[in-house]
Amino acid sequence: MLGPALLTVRSTTVPAVHLPKQGSVWTKMTKFQQMENDGEQIKRFVFGGKSRNGASYVGEKLEILIPELPLPGYSFYTWPSAPVLAWFLWERRHSLINKRILEIGAGTALPGLLAAKCGAHVTLSDCSTLPKTLEHIQRCCRLNNLVPGPGKDIEVIGLTWGLFLEQVLQLGPLDLILGSDVFYDPSVFEDILVTVSFILEANPGAKFICTYQERSADWCIENLLKKWDLVCSVISLDNLSEDLGVDPQELMGNHTVHLLEIVRQPIG
Repeated sequence: MLGPALLTVRSTTVPAVHLPKQGSVWTKMTKFQQMENDGEQIKRFVFGGKSRNGASYVGEKLEILIPELPLPGYSFYTWPSAPVLAWFLWERRHSLINKRILEIGAGTALPGLLAAKCGAHVTLSDCSTLPKTLEHIQRCCRLNNLVPGPGKDIEVIGLTWGLFLEQVLQLGPLDLILGSDVFYDPSVFEDILVTVSFILEANPGAKFICTYQERSADWCIENLLKKWDLVCSVISLDNLSEDLGVDPQELMGNHTVHLLEIVRQPIG
């Protein structure tokens, strides 16, 4: 059961957050531009704090533009889990400075882009056999004034879950792995977790922070976590963005999203 069974690895309760309707204060998304040639739609995500009356942004503010394409596949659309993870990171933005972060299954890469804009050293990755996806990630970077490439503002690599190819073996030291809605299909669960376990073994102090959209009560990764020496705990979303002036009622929507932290099982 992905949901109760997965999320009770350490926790007896299942905190959830419901995504807001489009255009709400919490994840302000605006159709910014429509491209006639390929149907590209650019969404604008604004992160910051609201004044008490919700009328204006106060303090720090960050805008990220995400291009979306009407193409088959999962990687050209910003799924509901991505803004949840991005807001979680935004609340902790000052701790991201100079952190070394890898986002797996990045897709449109909203969380990773936010981390990079907040001062982290970020590598975005997606399946190495999907060149159009990797090209689109680079497009997302450039649209946000981040130059992709080795030694540049942000790096984009092909990384296929479950395959220990050169890209995985050459990853440098990491502090954090991010994943947004990567647990979308049970057929890839073990490939994800064996990859995460391998990377965490090489980076003992690192963590895997991921959000997922609950789709079935029958999906479970608990046995896979044990198999690959991983421990999962739930991060409560009850107070997500409370300090940013967000009305919890605006978080209601049609999706249930959970936030997990996965680490290597301590020895002994």
